[in-house]
Amino acid sequence: MRAIPTLKISISGVRGVVGESLTPTLLVRFAQAFGTYTGPGVIVLGRDTRTSGEMVRQSVVAGLLSSGCRVVDLDICPVPTVQLLVRERRARGGICITASHNPAEWNALKFINSAGLFLAEAQARQLLDIYHQGEYRKVAGAEMRAVEPSAGAIDLHIKTIMDALGPLRAERRLRVAIDSCNGAGSVVAPRLLEALGVEVVPLNVTPDGLFPRGAEPVEENLGQLSAAVREHGCDVGFAQDMDADRLAIVSERGLAVGEEYTLVLAAQYVLGRERGPVVANLSTTSALDAVAARFDCPVYRSKIGEANVADEMLRRGAVVGGEGNGGVIYPRLNFARDSLVGMALVLHLLAESGRTVSELIAELPRSFMVKEKLACRSDKIRAALRMVRDAYARWPMDLRDGVKVTTPEGWVLVRGSNTEPIIRIVAEAGDQESARNMVEGVRERVRSCFET
Repeated sequence: MRAIPTLKISISGVRGVVGESLTPTLLVRFAQAFGTYTGPGVIVLGRDTRTSGEMVRQSVVAGLLSSGCRVVDLDICPVPTVQLLVRERRARGGICITASHNPAEWNALKFINSAGLFLAEAQARQLLDIYHQGEYRKVAGAEMRAVEPSAGAIDLHIKTIMDALGPLRAERRLRVAIDSCNGAGSVVAPRLLEALGVEVVPLNVTPDGLFPRGAEPVEENLGQLSAAVREHGCDVGFAQDMDADRLAIVSERGLAVGEEYTLVLAAQYVLGRERGPVVANLSTTSALDAVAARFDCPVYRSKIGEANVADEMLRRGAVVGGEGNGGVIYPRLNFARDSLVGMALVLHLLAESGRTVSELIAELPRSFMVKEKLACRSDKIRAALRMVRDAYARWPMDLRDGVKVTTPEGWVLVRGSNTEPIIRIVAEAGDQESARNMVEGVRERVRSCFET
């Protein structure tokens, strides 16, 4: 039978195209496997606003109930809200129904452990083993309980942030534009911003699952937000993805500063209040190192992925961390990539420093990042990475997640995707031309490997 290319099953969870590969039967089986993995107890369930969400929710509920779990249903809410509630309820785990920044036709399941963290690699492999073996825990009808709604999750999330950080203390009231892409952030971001004391200019905050732009909060998808910032004279613009774990920033000039700098600005505020280690993944901008150096704090790098970053943060006792895709983790509030926490930290930095976004960015070392991906057969990826290692053998390397090479011009990271037959190339240098040249040099070497 021909493999279904739109179905991705990996240690990151399961995702697919609804009506093509992501079927009710598949979803029920994965929920049964998760219920078998966690054992009987409370499982927290939440979803983004995709129009397929209700179908997926009912399938997941059926699988969890049949395996003896009690379901606490948060309905539409951000992924970090689910993670927060798992810890609050001392639940066995959680499931988020979201395909994050994937197109509208996709949906997915993300699995959370009892600590409120995404499954670590060993845990995810154990879950996949249960799924593939098909030996699921089954209970009789008398042991099943009704689904428990939890309408207070959003309130708890806002309260957690406000109790820790409080309203803004600024000489004047800041004006903020928020673009939630009609996703899960729509139900909470405007409320949080009002609680912080800013004037809110809302965009795309109707939680109907209709995508008004590309779901990923990258520069090419932020034209409407940039225009709104300029039109309304906003101090800053924020953009979320569909499940509200990632955050991008638009400056007061209406310019996207790049999702890489969300973590940098958030870390600057945190380290100004509390010194300690910082953790980010291997592809995060080196501007983070410059900020940490101001406070004499070390930066540690992890493999790509929130679960890997969180594991390294626990190991290092980090006070802040995250990923350069707009993911901020501030464990004192919520041990999760949390766009709501990211917004609050950046706004407090603006209010207390009295500087604009543009001024804060201008104080950082100037660097440029280029990202590309190449289609590549899975059986060629290992050979391609070996060729890159040989070609750059004279430079320092990090081989934990692909090949990261540091040269006098900057650094370049080459890695195979965990879920797609592609190779990703990311480079950062002091100017755009150097970063582009680094990517092109690697790309030509990798392509030559494909021809052998």
